[in-house]
Amino acid sequence: MTTQFLEVARAAAADGQITADEVLALRREGWGDGIITREEAEALFTLNQALHQRSPEWVDFFVEAIGEHVLNGTPPRLQCNLDEAEWLIAQVDADGKVDSMAELEALVRIVERAENVPDRLKNYVLEQIEREVLTGTGPTRHGGDLSATHISSAECRIIRRVIFAGGGHGPAAVSRFEAEMLFRLKDATLADENAPEWDDVFLDGVANFMKGFVLPNAQLSHERKRELEAFVADSETNVGRFVGRVISEVPNIGNHFGKVFGKKKPAGTDFEALAAEGEKVTAYESEWLDSMINADGQVDELESRLIARLAQQD
Repeated sequence: MTTQFLEVARAAAADGQITADEVLALRREGWGDGIITREEAEALFTLNQALHQRSPEWVDFFVEAIGEHVLNGTPPRLQCNLDEAEWLIAQVDADGKVDSMAELEALVRIVERAENVPDRLKNYVLEQIEREVLTGTGPTRHGGDLSATHISSAECRIIRRVIFAGGGHGPAAVSRFEAEMLFRLKDATLADENAPEWDDVFLDGVANFMKGFVLPNAQLSHERKRELEAFVADSETNVGRFVGRVISEVPNIGNHFGKVFGKKKPAGTDFEALAAEGEKVTAYESEWLDSMINADGQVDELESRLIARLAQQD
């Protein structure tokens, strides 16, 4: 942390504006020691909320700096644990709402970049988008000049980026929470002229939930990654023990060792079988879909297209 960084941030916050030279100064001071500290990150949030206008240079720096602090400020890298997620949400909610695209983009970029994030953070981002669609206010609405139940292109892009992001429920896997959010948005905007992208976002998202699959070990937890990094960093670890753990945890490597030493290892994971199993619509999923479609007592055009897609894929 540098005193100069905090002085520049506080002076700009007091003025309610930031110049290109001040952004450059923050970049120079912030990356001087290679990290953005917690105090510096909080100063950036305070400054962002105080600005009357946010230049592209400022938004780029803000998004980059907050992402670096959350994902790389503490080991392991590219991980966001629950405490970090709660801190991030508290910073955004300090004034009661997500009030700028800078804050929203910072949240979305973290979910995209992270190897894993808590569902709490991913769900929080989607809740903000849903609120903006249903109220017609928020950073994607340019002052609320659009209809309260109109899904914009900006919102479609953000929804797609979040529900198919690598962090959260699973890599590119849509959760039930997310699928139900898509249904709520659809039902609330049936009478409105939504962005052309909306139909595909809805259909792709719900179909992914119905027919996708996620490996139980598709993502390393925050705690597991710390254990592995500590293990690799331990210079005194016995090489034989290390090789043994590698063989046991990576089936393909185990198969190669088996060929060399004449021992046949158990077959690895049958990904094709898992994918085929995931393609099947289970009784639970079928009941869920029926309940979502019957909620308003009618089958609309998007629901008909969804049913046809699922039937075609069977």
